[in-house]
Amino acid sequence: MSPDTLFGGSGPALPPAYPERAAWGTAPKLRQWQAEALEKYFAKNDNDFLAVATPGAGKTTFALRVATELVERGIVNRITVVAPTDHLKRQWADAAARVGLALDPNFKNADGRHGHGFIGVAVTYAQVASKPMLHRAKTEAARTLVILDEIHHGGDALSWGDGIREAFEPAARRLSLTGTPFRSDTAPIPFVDYIEDGAGIRRSKADYTYGYGQALKDHVVRPVMFMAYSGQMRWRTSAGEEMAASLGEAAVTKDITAHAWRTALNPAGEWIPAVLAAADRRLSEVRRAVPDAGGLVIATDHEDARAYAGQLKKITGESPTVILSDNAKASEKIEEFSAGTQRWMVAVRMVSEGVDVPRLAVGVYATSTSTPLFFAQAVGRFVRARKRGETASVFLPSVPTLMILANEMEVERDHALDRPENHSEEEGFGLDDSLMEAANREEKASGELQKQKFEALESQASFDRVLFDGGEFGTGGELGSEDEQDFLGIPGLLDAEQVTMLLRQRQQEQLSRRGRRKPEEKVPEALPSVADHRQLTELRAQLAKNVSAWSARSGMPHGMVHSELRRICGGPAVAQANEEQLQKRLEKLQDWFIGRK
Repeated sequence: MSPDTLFGGSGPALPPAYPERAAWGTAPKLRQWQAEALEKYFAKNDNDFLAVATPGAGKTTFALRVATELVERGIVNRITVVAPTDHLKRQWADAAARVGLALDPNFKNADGRHGHGFIGVAVTYAQVASKPMLHRAKTEAARTLVILDEIHHGGDALSWGDGIREAFEPAARRLSLTGTPFRSDTAPIPFVDYIEDGAGIRRSKADYTYGYGQALKDHVVRPVMFMAYSGQMRWRTSAGEEMAASLGEAAVTKDITAHAWRTALNPAGEWIPAVLAAADRRLSEVRRAVPDAGGLVIATDHEDARAYAGQLKKITGESPTVILSDNAKASEKIEEFSAGTQRWMVAVRMVSEGVDVPRLAVGVYATSTSTPLFFAQAVGRFVRARKRGETASVFLPSVPTLMILANEMEVERDHALDRPENHSEEEGFGLDDSLMEAANREEKASGELQKQKFEALESQASFDRVLFDGGEFGTGGELGSEDEQDFLGIPGLLDAEQVTMLLRQRQQEQLSRRGRRKPEEKVPEALPSVADHRQLTELRAQLAKNVSAWSARSGMPHGMVHSELRRICGGPAVAQANEEQLQKRLEKLQDWFIGRK
């Protein structure tokens, strides 16, 4: 049987098995979860199968093994892969070629059919949505396996969902994959099964699930340490009022959180250059053990990305790779970076999902996007393990939204339907992305309007804490302090158990140092309990409300109130203050309200 007949656009039906199989390519050895999922796939023996596996676990390898088996058994004789981006189309085609399956990633709707020598095509969701009937005709013309990569994109737009349903309803087999949390909405995703829970809400049902927690135990993915940085922010509102707040200050209003966060990310301030410098120091430590380790900065927009790249060049003396759009040249730059040893890459959104750059070990989350979906996609770029012991470090603004997401890395989230219109499963994360978008629009205003709109004035950074495996470590510290270096200097090759042990050790050392500096303070014998954290959160919330009330009464900006309280009562910024220090500030505010000096 000739290759043209085997892989051509309209070849005959394939026989049940192929004597030529050995010439196709070498199938990689399956991980345990992949073998289990494969067994479940063929045991189900159904048109549809949904596999949910954490980023970096190897969904592509699993899917291509399914494809190979289906071709060998004569169940399918054509393959269509649907991916979110053009870069991922090429990535799928390269991976398929390694196991002997030839997919055409350059197929265009105008071509009508793929070229000879290919068993199928790799296309994007947008491509299918623009010409669903064309893809339906191709699907009907052969026994087609459709692999829907990151199937949650079927809910991104009505046209995308309708398009893939129309195009691939007649497919012989459909294999849906995702590695990130589904959103909560009322639009069912095509080819996904839903079951009703006790509350009358339909939730997506996966045929096989392999979460981050299990993958971490199996050493399939890297442990991720989240390095949180706080600091004081100051900005001018659209009304001309100067505002100030500590980044991550509990219980401030959502718009204040949004503007403080955006102020931190402003390239003209001090926060982002300081965090980039800290991340580069962490990368240098990791490269001691992993010489080709690389870093990725995820920016909000093109303008910020270019500015961050300029700051990294000043810090490192090396120009980073900058990825600004999803085009062929961008894909080439990603591939060059992946194969090289360059320190840093800066991107907007393109590298946030599915893009495989295994040497990425350090990240800076310098974007204002805060949904669980995007966060999981972004963090997923750093978890792919190449060898046991590699760790990942992601630097974050210390804001409640991201702190919750970082602490819930292992939580499985299904796609939920039938929710009331005023309710979202993402409530409680503390910040609607629309507020960040409004802050961005205000900051990017130009001309005379700029004088009337939001303006970032000043930002300062300080080390806050490390989040790992649901725990929090560190007592805060100034930039360049021993307290910060304790965590930036953690070795780059450690398994999850060793990371936990070392973090606890560093925490105790910091508590002991503070005890030696201030003998009157008792050093806790153990890490703070959950109750202690809740008490601090309540005190910070109470302080924020009282400061806001005093600001309204006195006309003094929030930041000045905090600064004055800190001057009188002593102690660090609110994010690092302990229970006693917060209580003193509350008592001082009470004195002010009753007219006592």
